[in-house]
Amino acid sequence: MKNAVSGLGLAPDAAMITFPIDMFLPGSDIGPLKARKQEIYNGLTHWKSDFKAAAPTKSTMLCVEGASYEDALVKANNFLLTNLWGDGLPMWPATRERVDWILKGSALPRTHMLGKFPPRGGLTTVETCAVALAMAGGRPEYLPVLVAAVDACFDPSTVFDQLQATSGGPFPAVIVNGPIARQIRVNSGFGLLGPDPQHPAGASIGRALRLMQQNVGGALPGVGTMAIFGAMRYTNAVFAEDDEGLPPGWQPHATQRHGFAPGTNSVSVVFASGATNVRRRGAKKETPEEDALNGMWRMADFMRTPNLAALAGWEKGTPGIMMIAPIVARRMAELGWTQNSIREFLWENSKIPMAQMSRAGAPAWIEIDSNPVTRESINLDPWPICLKPDNIVLVVAGGGHPTHSYWLQAHSPSVIGRVIRLPETFDELLIQADRDLGCGSDHCAIA
Repeated sequence: MKNAVSGLGLAPDAAMITFPIDMFLPGSDIGPLKARKQEIYNGLTHWKSDFKAAAPTKSTMLCVEGASYEDALVKANNFLLTNLWGDGLPMWPATRERVDWILKGSALPRTHMLGKFPPRGGLTTVETCAVALAMAGGRPEYLPVLVAAVDACFDPSTVFDQLQATSGGPFPAVIVNGPIARQIRVNSGFGLLGPDPQHPAGASIGRALRLMQQNVGGALPGVGTMAIFGAMRYTNAVFAEDDEGLPPGWQPHATQRHGFAPGTNSVSVVFASGATNVRRRGAKKETPEEDALNGMWRMADFMRTPNLAALAGWEKGTPGIMMIAPIVARRMAELGWTQNSIREFLWENSKIPMAQMSRAGAPAWIEIDSNPVTRESINLDPWPICLKPDNIVLVVAGGGHPTHSYWLQAHSPSVIGRVIRLPETFDELLIQADRDLGCGSDHCAIA
């Protein structure tokens, strides 16, 4: 609450009266509220802030010394954890030299203001991004993607201040389109959501974003964020669509959703709340047509759930990201499926009968939703998980294998796209990356 109050521009020491959470559970006694009503009246009428905003000063560099480099590094990591700036994994200290190196990847001045990071409202500059990326073990060529992703998170339609603090724990999923994905080694193939030494960029970018959520936005578990389980809290999800693996006539996600021209370097940010593997392929000798249809039904069945994670994005956002592997996309295209017909099938067949909704207590959540368009949907039976098929994010990505699809359920009021801005020296950064990390081209990848 203190983070949220600060993010709204109010005094961080605003009057608060705390009660145990049990008092607000169904069937509980709220009598203590009446017993303490005078405290509430006093807080509303007599409270005065003791907070005096200090003039902004230039931050100073901290010095950590040790008997050896290893000793100093250990002490630095312990210091970061002690001050609640780390994430529990070993980190690179953000030295001036390292931050200056990371900033070579920016097309903007280091002091360029991106906005206030909710809910705490910490001022966020390009340099702030570089510090986080340095701590996360990133490189200069990753910075343009991180800056674009942060800028997308700050879009007012994301309601990022609420998503940062909510008990559901939605996390940013960043989809990268354009040649930059291959250039900086963001994975679009096998294991794209997990660790991959051949494609390290996504983990560093996602971890840097998470560190900013914590250190600049104040999203400390149990304090600034009430996420009960905190899914994917280390690296979020940063991956690329396989633009080159799209079937003929299919458009990249960024083109379909945001209108960016094919080949544009861009990010698209969705707030996901969970991940589910869907076994798509049949087990016997189904015909190709049967196999495709069976797989589509299984995908729709996973999407058809009345837990209302998608309610936040019912009108303009998304219920989630459905990922299908390039080999599956090509086979379905050969059978006559299009991106639009896939979305329409999934939308139509993921509708939930109102009897099932009522059994789960879901209508009450629809009735109290702040969006009148969403509230009106209570009259629909069966209830569609989003207003229209186009809300479903369909991405072609994953390894060359037909067995599985992947459903990233969302809690996303909007899907925000941003064009990535590159520095003039970007090609030089890529050459240096090849020197440091080895060849990044496909023909150099381990088979």
